[in-house]
Amino acid sequence: MPELSQNDLRLLSILSNLTYCNPFEPERIEFERAALREKFVPEDEIAWSRTTQWLEADRPNVVSLTEAANQLVDRIRAALLDGHELNDETARHYEDAVTYVLYYRYFASLVGSQESVSSRQVKKNWNSFRTDFDYYLELPGRPGLHSQSPGHMFACLDQVRRAFRHIFHFILGESQPAAQLRAEVWQSIFTHNMRRYRRTLFAKMSDVATLITGPSGTGKELVARAIGLSQYVAFDTDRETFAGKVDDSFIALNLSALSPTLIESELFGHRKGAFTGAISDRAGWLEKCPPWGAVFLDEIGELDLAIQVKLLRVVQSRAYTRLGETEERPFLGKLITATNRDLGEEMEAGQFRRDLYYRLCADHIQTPSLHEQLTDRPQALSGLIQLLAQRIAGEEADSIAEEAEQWINNSMPTNYTWPGNIRELEQCVRNLMIRNCYQPYQTSKKEESTPVHLAWLKAAEKRQWTAEELVSKYVTWVYAAEGTYEGTANLVGLDRRTVKSKIDEELLKAIEAGN
Repeated sequence: MPELSQNDLRLLSILSNLTYCNPFEPERIEFERAALREKFVPEDEIAWSRTTQWLEADRPNVVSLTEAANQLVDRIRAALLDGHELNDETARHYEDAVTYVLYYRYFASLVGSQESVSSRQVKKNWNSFRTDFDYYLELPGRPGLHSQSPGHMFACLDQVRRAFRHIFHFILGESQPAAQLRAEVWQSIFTHNMRRYRRTLFAKMSDVATLITGPSGTGKELVARAIGLSQYVAFDTDRETFAGKVDDSFIALNLSALSPTLIESELFGHRKGAFTGAISDRAGWLEKCPPWGAVFLDEIGELDLAIQVKLLRVVQSRAYTRLGETEERPFLGKLITATNRDLGEEMEAGQFRRDLYYRLCADHIQTPSLHEQLTDRPQALSGLIQLLAQRIAGEEADSIAEEAEQWINNSMPTNYTWPGNIRELEQCVRNLMIRNCYQPYQTSKKEESTPVHLAWLKAAEKRQWTAEELVSKYVTWVYAAEGTYEGTANLVGLDRRTVKSKIDEELLKAIEAGN
């Protein structure tokens, strides 16, 4: 058997890098180009968006690479059986290339299919996978060709399949900001070092909370779903099944739609009699969430301060108690939060705890606005309209997308910023399908000219002030109008010295500047 050629070793090294790189980063394309050389098919650098034609396993470069990888690992296996020796680095690269081959042989074809793979299909894939694992990595008299068990490799590759599928299907757009968002979500799941993740961090990442920020309508919940549904699920080789199903493992709560009491009950659970209406014991979502699942708290910026304290304990100690109980229970899943508020401003105003923020932001993702995407790549609008039309109209998508794009290009202002983001674009397409016209929401002049001195009243409507703070804001507002402590004291029913001590100098400056 001839020695491995320099070209074999070069391709082996590139395949090793490809196996563990972030598939949504530009380096993936560069690795493919280096591996294929003159056989490389040029394509859009913003690879693997749903607005492009190719799924992962269908791309011409992937097809060529997979064929080359299969041939290479077969040659190396034959060389090993013939007595060829591999140094440590080449042996590691060989294992990586086998991992690459097995992924495309048993997992990549499932990326575009249904979320759940039947237990029968899992067993069939596992048995074939295990046979091939042994064929390439359990050679007679050749120990040390693999650094991970077949069950763990199987679980890791299935996680890669799910992660790629969810990122690919949930995060739309051909722009650089959209591509960067996909890459960041991949890192949120696997970190920037997938080798380290595979070795140990797969069992630790659920301990790290993820915070998603960005304007309304930019897909924060879809990002959360992509992360939450892509957690590691162990594979039981004896039972030939995964530890659990991911279908119902993502639990979402919109905090702005619930009262503080109901949030506590939904999140932590309660004991019978804990409050009026608690007629039986109830497990909360933290308790129902499996180790491979995630709890998503949308609009975290609106969470009551008292509940923030309890949530901080969950993030710090991974423990909580039901309402009306003292027994500690462990939280085993991952916590994901999101907000469109500026949490920096909320912390300055005393409405969001700094210690909670710093516990939530270890993994922070910012979703780009539609305006940012279209500024980077105006032609991305076409692909987005097509995908939204498919979601809305099914078989009529092509004609509706064509009409919608033509109407938008002819009738919408060229500098329109789409303040409602993807959500607004979707409603625009719906309007055009029904009425063949769309009227963007226009802010009324009254709303545009809201006086500065009313901002504190809006905050009061949202229950953002304590009683002490509310008195201070009101006294300051009256003082700004009256101009004297005596006149203010007479109106608000306090003595002159108390009025003076209650004045909020910053608010006073803002009112005077606004008037």
